[in-house]
Amino acid sequence: MKPKIAFFDFACCEGCQLQVVNLEAEMFDVVGAVDIVQFREAMTEKSDDYAIAFVEGSITREKDIPRLKKIREQAAVLVALGACATIGGVNCMKNFQPPDEVRKYVYGDKADWYETFAARPIDAVVPVNYYIHGCPIHKAEFLKVVKSLLMGKEPEIPTYPVCVECKRAGNVCVFELGLTCLGPVTRAGCGAWCPTYRDNCVGCRGLIPDPNTNAEKGVLEKYGLTVEQAIGQFRIFLGYSEVAK
Repeated sequence: MKPKIAFFDFACCEGCQLQVVNLEAEMFDVVGAVDIVQFREAMTEKSDDYAIAFVEGSITREKDIPRLKKIREQAAVLVALGACATIGGVNCMKNFQPPDEVRKYVYGDKADWYETFAARPIDAVVPVNYYIHGCPIHKAEFLKVVKSLLMGKEPEIPTYPVCVECKRAGNVCVFELGLTCLGPVTRAGCGAWCPTYRDNCVGCRGLIPDPNTNAEKGVLEKYGLTVEQAIGQFRIFLGYSEVAK
């Protein structure tokens, strides 16, 4: 029997699930190897019988917790899908503002109708087996992880920084363009998407293990930038981590 997989979402834009749908022709290979039993972005049918769960989105409400725990109990393997699920993502920017002010800003005079608490990645609530990073995820990396899981292998996720991929691509360092870049401490695997198109890395794939923050500070000083400027960039995606607190 083909392994049964399901996709779930919490607080997110669902862009990572759309990346899976955007696999187009390659999606047939995935469908041929697994039995997708729940995927709101692509099908109306659903089932609670699955072994592998892909979860997108961060946890922002108390009532999200029992639902996520139920998904975790059912799944033999749980994969965090995208920045919101893996590191908290842009939703964590609200954590730096008073909760009541955030609710009033979003919901106006209906603020009392909606519950909320500090946004957090899903591994702050349940154990996670594997992570597919990015905002959105990289389609090729999703396929690689799925193939590894089906073969019973540990998915290989890069632990080196985006700078390595920038150098491989022959990119001009965006610091030379006057931008503040988090590439020296951000996990690679995206093919240096943003710097390749002359934009700065804002850390959507999270920090590499044991990031060399002293090296990052040295680069900032070299280009006349401050740590405070970098912290502002960190908070876009890494607001839940200690680096932005």
